[in-house]
Formats: sequence, C-alpha cells, structure tokens
Amino acid sequence: MANERQQLQIFEGLLFPKLFQAFGMAVQPSKLILALLGLTVICLAGYIMDFSATVVVTPETQETVTELQIYLGSTTPDTATAEFRRNFKENGRRTGVFSAMWRFGAQKLHAALWELFQFNLGSIAKNIADYFKAVAWAIKYHYIYCGVFALIKLVVFAVIGGTICRLAALQFARSERPELIAAMRFSLKKFASFFFSPLVPVIGILGMGIFVFALGLLCNIPVVGPLLTSLFTLLALLGGTVIAAILIGLAAGFNLMPPAVAYDGLDALDVMGRSYSYVFRRPWRMVFYTGISGICGAVCYLFVRFFAFLLILVTFGILRLSVWSQNSSGVNRLTAIWSKPEFMNFFGANPAAASSTIEAIAAFIVHLCLWIVAGLVVSVVITFYFSANTIIYALMRNKVDDSALDDVFLDSEEPHLDAISDSDDF
Repeated sequence: MANERQQLQIFEGLLFPKLFQAFGMAVQPSKLILALLGLTVICLAGYIMDFSATVVVTPETQETVTELQIYLGSTTPDTATAEFRRNFKENGRRTGVFSAMWRFGAQKLHAALWELFQFNLGSIAKNIADYFKAVAWAIKYHYIYCGVFALIKLVVFAVIGGTICRLAALQFARSERPELIAAMRFSLKKFASFFFSPLVPVIGILGMGIFVFALGLLCNIPVVGPLLTSLFTLLALLGGTVIAAILIGLAAGFNLMPPAVAYDGLDALDVMGRSYSYVFRRPWRMVFYTGISGICGAVCYLFVRFFAFLLILVTFGILRLSVWSQNSSGVNRLTAIWSKPEFMNFFGANPAAASSTIEAIAAFIVHLCLWIVAGLVVSVVITFYFSANTIIYALMRNKVDDSALDDVFLDSEEPHLDAISDSDDF
C-alpha cells in the first residue's frame, strides 16, 4: 500500500503529462472560431497585398519556377536570384509574397510531419532550415511587404492569440469556463503588452547593433582609425555577446511571451525578463516540454486532418452516387464543380471543369466551403500552439519560481467563472 502511494506521488510530481490537456483545450468551438477569424484576417490581408505581385515567376510557356525556388536551390543564392529576376523581369509572370510563402510553408510542414513519424531528424531539421531561409529571402527582397504584413500579424497575434492564451490560462489554472467576451476584453486591455513583448528584444538587438556599428565607423578615420577600432574590440565583442544572448532568448522564449501576459498580466518589459529567465535557468526542461508538445501537436494535427479528409470524402462520395447527369461538356455535373478530394489536397488535384456561369458560381461556393474546413484544420494548429505554450509557461513557472499552477492573475472586471464539467468539452 505504501509503495502504491509512493508511486502515485511520483507520478503526480511529473508535470509533463499535463501538456496532453492542450488538445482538449484546442478543439473547443470558441477557440476554433477565434482562430479561424484571425486566420481569415491574415489571409485576406495577404491576398490583398498580393495585388502588388512582386515575386518573379517563369513565363507560362515554361515550367513554373519562382525566385524563391531559385534562392533556395542555389549555392550562391543572391547571385542566382538577381540573375533570375533580371532574365524574367520583362517576360516573366508575377505572383505575391504571401501566395509563394503559403504554398512553400505548407509543403515544408507536411514534409516535416512525415519525417517526424519516420524519426528522420536530419530531414526535419532541413525542412525547418529551408523555411527560415525562405523567410530570409522574403525579408531581403520584399522588405516593405514583410514589414507591413508583420505588423498586421502582430495585431492579430495580440488580440486573437492573447484571447486564446487567456482562455487557456483560466481553464488550466482554475478548471473554470471563462467567458469569451471577458477574455477578449482582457486581451484588448493588455493589447500593448501582447503587441510589444515580441518587439522589445528586437529593439534591444537594433540598439546594440547600432552601438557596434558606431564602433565600426571609427575605422574610417584616417591614420588612427584601425587603431581606435582595435582598442574598442572588447566593447564590440561584448555588444555581439548581448545580441547573441537576446537572439537565443527570443528564439527559445518567444512562445512564452503571450502566456506570460495572459497568466500573470505582465507588462512588455517584465514579459521579456520572465521568459528569458525561464529559458536560461531551465533550458533542458524547456526543450523537453517543447519537444513533447511538438510531438503531441503533430499527432493531433494528423488526426484532425484525417477526420476532415474523411468527412469531405464521405460527403463527396455519397453526392457522387446521386449525380449521374452531365453538363454540356460531357462532364459529370458534380465533378464539374467539385474535384475528388485528396488527403494532402482537400480541393483535389484536378481543377473543376465548369462549363457555364451557374456552374462557375457553384464551384466557387463549394470551394469556399472547403476553405472553411481547411481553415478549421489550421485553426486547430493555432489554438493548440497557444494552449500548449500556456501550459508550458505554467509548468516552467512552477519549477523556476515555485509558483502554484492555480495561481493566475485575475482582473477585477472579469465576472465569476463557472467550473468546467466533463460535458463542457467539445
């Protein structure tokens, strides 16, 4: 009996199983609707901005190749990209940065997921590295677009992401069902903290970079310039050390920033200090929790995607059995507006073959419905990301600061919360 009690105490001391609660939080309708709303705003902003069509693509007479593919596939990316843009500047096509990055990011995500379940860590790392190279390409060649788009994403991140984190924090800490309106009111009240917390490290990097840059300017002074630069080398190295530390902390602690505001109601500067403290004081625990949540998230994503694919396929199959007539082009009326779905492409490999305006409108409506289903699948990823990182923040805070998991900041304006029952889960 004593051994069983001791084993139970040991199991209760393990905090990482609490991360498995993230999926239950992620699939709750209120969070999914919020995430879908945020995703819609970001996609609409991206597609509207894509009217600028600044990405060079090969002409229609050639196989479709974008400058992004040239940048990633060359050993001298800058030279190859410049030559590609010069060669097809006049007779090539154009696409938008958002469209190019969206397609590329989806391909890399699915490739990384398949490699994860084959335990091919090298290939996973390559897919992740390729994505960050693509981000570097976008910033280098389309920096104005990226700057505007980043600000839009930060606003959505602050309002929608902050609300989801607040909902997750109250649910995890107090096992209570918070009101959606109250959680959104909290995120709007703390908008400055949610918005500026990721920017504070960036400002620090820019400030220190300007300092090191100013030291480098001394080298341009005639005669004594190199000597002055050498005398300040230690200061320059110190500045580089600070920049490197901020970068590492930002990369590892970025995920903890929204939960820090949602859980403790911190300001932007305090958020940076708290997240960096947890990363540098318990780095391996942070890596462990992040790895567990990443594997759990990948499994959940594949399950949700399979469920969505199955419902689309079943719906399409039953409808296909009941439609036998053909349109004026001799194509089945259903397949003319709805291509057979695939697991990796809900919209089907073959485009719809509408032969009239009515069929084109019908195809658009079907396509819109499929976009909603696909958007909900992506929304699960978004809600899982915020929910899992909120739990990770609570666990890290418990280990580093010895704070109780149920100790959460309560705003005086928030109404009384009702306890969650099992029937409340989605």
